[in-house]
Amino acid sequence: MDRFNEIRAAAKNTAEEIIETAKLTKGNILVVGCSTSEVMGSKIGTDSNYETATAIYSGIKEACENKGIFIAAQCCEHLNRAIIIEKEAIGNAPFCNVVPQPKAGGSFATNAYKDFKAPVAVEHIKADAGIDIGFTLIGMHLKEVAVPVRLKNNKIGEALVLAARVRPKFIGGIRAAYDEDLL
Repeated sequence: MDRFNEIRAAAKNTAEEIIETAKLTKGNILVVGCSTSEVMGSKIGTDSNYETATAIYSGIKEACENKGIFIAAQCCEHLNRAIIIEKEAIGNAPFCNVVPQPKAGGSFATNAYKDFKAPVAVEHIKADAGIDIGFTLIGMHLKEVAVPVRLKNNKIGEALVLAARVRPKFIGGIRAAYDEDLL
């Protein structure tokens, strides 16, 4: 198996694992931040690689498409970590006018923008779960309350992968009872 196929398979396995662990369902949003530089063994922001991003995106897309889950592709800091997402996922919410590029937005977000049917950029999203490939800081795009998830598939290429799911807030104090299915 060549390197890009290995990366694609690792990305798909990672996405499938967080989808299952977070109990994502049709219409949910999975935010993905991805440093292809880190995946290739370089420092974040120094070696963007479009082919690597294509492999990662295609693996994650396959896992999400099977379940009807929207991908929210986080751009890099040059676009203030804006999100590229299908217009269908945001309804009538406002969006911005920007087209990500490999060196201004990142290769992963560029792949998503080129592949989505009706891509839009938004400044903020509140996703149901997330995958952070190479320390891209996705936390600002998750609903409250974010819960870290330890993945078995915690590496794509040379990049470490962090993940999170969300849960509803607990209210009511020590006398309250909680729905175990929502934890």
